[in-house]
Amino acid sequence: MEIISIEGISLSETNYSESSKILNVLTKEHGLIGIISKGSRRIKSKLRGISRKLMYGTYHIYYKEKGLSTLIGVDVINSFDKTIMDLKKVSYASYIIDLINQIAKQNEDEQLFDLLKNTLLKIEEGYNPEILTMILELQALNFLGVAPALDGCSICGNPKNIITLNSTAGGYICKDCYHNEALVSDKTIKLIRMFYYVDIEKITKLEVKNDVLKEIKYFLDDYYERYTGLFLKSKNFLKNVNRF
Repeated sequence: MEIISIEGISLSETNYSESSKILNVLTKEHGLIGIISKGSRRIKSKLRGISRKLMYGTYHIYYKEKGLSTLIGVDVINSFDKTIMDLKKVSYASYIIDLINQIAKQNEDEQLFDLLKNTLLKIEEGYNPEILTMILELQALNFLGVAPALDGCSICGNPKNIITLNSTAGGYICKDCYHNEALVSDKTIKLIRMFYYVDIEKITKLEVKNDVLKEIKYFLDDYYERYTGLFLKSKNFLKNVNRF
């Protein structure tokens, strides 16, 4: 096996044998990699503190293309300490990495890594995790091959006179194609398209009214249920956290 150094984010950790862990790490160049961290559950292990879920760094590994690679060490770039210590933040972060983990099993596009990284970093910086999650969910649909129609009417393609947004139709609906679907605000129509195209890394301000957030959230929840086939336990946990 060759030794490589690769930027990655740990999406999950699983205990292995009496003292080791297996890490599921998303990388830009190689997609998802399974890495065994030998002895990392021992108190005195140098790998103990870095062998966990939600760790972003440069992973030094004995790389194995098929099967498990072996961890040598990690140069930590960000350990997301503020996120981990906040129940709301860590709940959103856990859902995000679960979602990306499922998508990465189907799509190895390098941009998926950047989408995850930039979203987690913004949450760590203190930006609204709910809004950031909605942006990620919307942009992630493109990697699943079921992106909504937000450049024009989902029925006729007309980019003008858009009056509402509907998951059943698959996106925007114009005035001519409208048939009693629930109406959403003009702000929602404009903002959801901005969410789809925004570069998360460049976000410096993130303020959205609650009524607009509710309309976007309703659309996304229904859209995911209709078109993705993804049902994540972390999503249900997130809903329970938000109730309190």
